[in-house]
Amino acid sequence: MTEEIRNGISAALLAGVTWKKSARSGAVGNCVELARLDGGGIAVRNSRFPDGPALIYTRAEMAAFLAGTKDGEFDDFVG
Repeated sequence: MTEEIRNGISAALLAGVTWKKSARSGAVGNCVELARLDGGGIAVRNSRFPDGPALIYTRAEMAAFLAGTKDGEFDDFVG
């Protein structure tokens, strides 16, 4: 059975990029990984599904998300 990609692109199409995950990630695969792309984009994927999907964001989009995270705007999602 082939996995259907519903959002983003197949991370397999991003061969050659270097994926990075947080040192705070758990050992059971609950990790979000990021990769810098040529042209300035940033790819995001779930480490449990390394072939995709990967979502692609601009640096400005990621900066806005990270600023909101640091400000506690999303704390109610995990509390």
